[in-house]
Amino acid sequence: MAKEDNVSFGWAGKIARVNLTTGAVTVESTDPYKQYIGGMGIANKIMYDEVPAGTDPLSPESKVIFAVGPLTASGVPLAGRTTLAHLSTFTKDHLVVDSHMGGMFGAKLKLAGWDALVVEGASDEPVFIKIIDDEITIESAEGVWGLGTRAATEALNTLVSDKACVATIGPAGENLLPYSNIINSRNHSAGAGVGAILGSKKCKGVVVEGNGSVYVKDPKAIAELSDYMLSDIIGSNNNHVVPSTQQEWAEFYDAGSRWTARDGLTWALAEGGPINTGEPKPGELNTVGYRCMKSTKDLGPAAEKYTVKMNGCHSCPIHCYSDLRVEAAESTAGFETVGNTCAANFPVSIYMKKILGLDIEEDESVLWDMTTQATMDNLGLWCNYAQLYRDIAHCYRAGVFEKNLPAEEYASINWAGFENDSKDPTVMVEILTKLAQNDSELSYIGYGPYTWCERWNDQEWFDTATSTLINYRGWPVHHAIECFGQVGAVYNMMFNRDDMIH
Repeated sequence: MAKEDNVSFGWAGKIARVNLTTGAVTVESTDPYKQYIGGMGIANKIMYDEVPAGTDPLSPESKVIFAVGPLTASGVPLAGRTTLAHLSTFTKDHLVVDSHMGGMFGAKLKLAGWDALVVEGASDEPVFIKIIDDEITIESAEGVWGLGTRAATEALNTLVSDKACVATIGPAGENLLPYSNIINSRNHSAGAGVGAILGSKKCKGVVVEGNGSVYVKDPKAIAELSDYMLSDIIGSNNNHVVPSTQQEWAEFYDAGSRWTARDGLTWALAEGGPINTGEPKPGELNTVGYRCMKSTKDLGPAAEKYTVKMNGCHSCPIHCYSDLRVEAAESTAGFETVGNTCAANFPVSIYMKKILGLDIEEDESVLWDMTTQATMDNLGLWCNYAQLYRDIAHCYRAGVFEKNLPAEEYASINWAGFENDSKDPTVMVEILTKLAQNDSELSYIGYGPYTWCERWNDQEWFDTATSTLINYRGWPVHHAIECFGQVGAVYNMMFNRDDMIH
């Protein structure tokens, strides 16, 4: 390595720009962007400078920026996320949005020597971007175009390297559906319509393998601070710091806590036999990963018997991704369920119960949720923090589908699964597969409620705050401040993590 005065600590120092129209790959310095610190700052600054207001999200002039910050791959805990800045496909204004994904992609990009990747222009033929350390090439994606994310990931890993991280769009993105995402490592998603933007560029995705290092000024200090974070500060998922059950080490407990570990709660399908989560105490660095068992938190006690392990993202010890093996769901969806978290795990059954009135028991709930999750991930569909599920349930129960879909199209769908005498989750597989094709009236449900409520004359649903999680311009709502006018717009543009992912 060069002398210290030439080392850009934390940063890789380079930004790659790939123009899919011309085929040019150019390299730029990160220096002009360092004052904006982090992937979010870099990505949004590039969008602000280079993509004028009013740009069509699906035009060649639209861009997608993948970016990471100085802590990524540095060894600092919780620094594994990747920012994607691009235009919204699903709101009135098509403003800049800041979607995110976990997994290994950000670390691989940094270790390959890049702080950001700018994707611009549009190819005439399907392609993917291959990054192997300093070498970046545009490769043909003819062999994987049309495949779901699961098959595409396997094929690209086989083609490039089994060590590479594959981020790919599915049929929803290829068909330019606004509710589409990009998936890396099979189940880590960045949403907000980025799949459609990449699809418009004929870009199936990005494959990256990095074998470099990240230089830090004082490795000893970084290690000490990281240990301090893990031993004295960090709690469980969502920053919960007390257990959900009474335990010897804790003065307080709360049943709603995501610090779910307790004696007798197991990863029942773990390789080699069940693993007891026990009572991991603060300060025990090697047991942090047992604290959160999101499978039972999201899906209920029935999920324990399906849990293989808790998984997670690069450099994050709070493993909130539930790896479950649900054979019935795999048979129904056609794909293994693998893992996921939060909104991907639970809202399907919630809204089937709440809006459709289905009497779904716990095991049935796991089946519904895992079947839908596997289907969504493979198709590269984005649920907009479960808004898609709410909308589907409402449009069936309120007769919106029957009123607005052509009679032949409506009759072609087996809606019986939405009734108590059937309760068959294959109806979700059928609906999701159909809407991902983006070639029928049903597909408008995948444009977001701002579009379909106007098209199908259902403004009452759009305005019903208790049933929807969207504000007046179509932005998703998560916790509070994003509801309010300009503040809400800026919040969604800059960081609405859960909404832009799930």
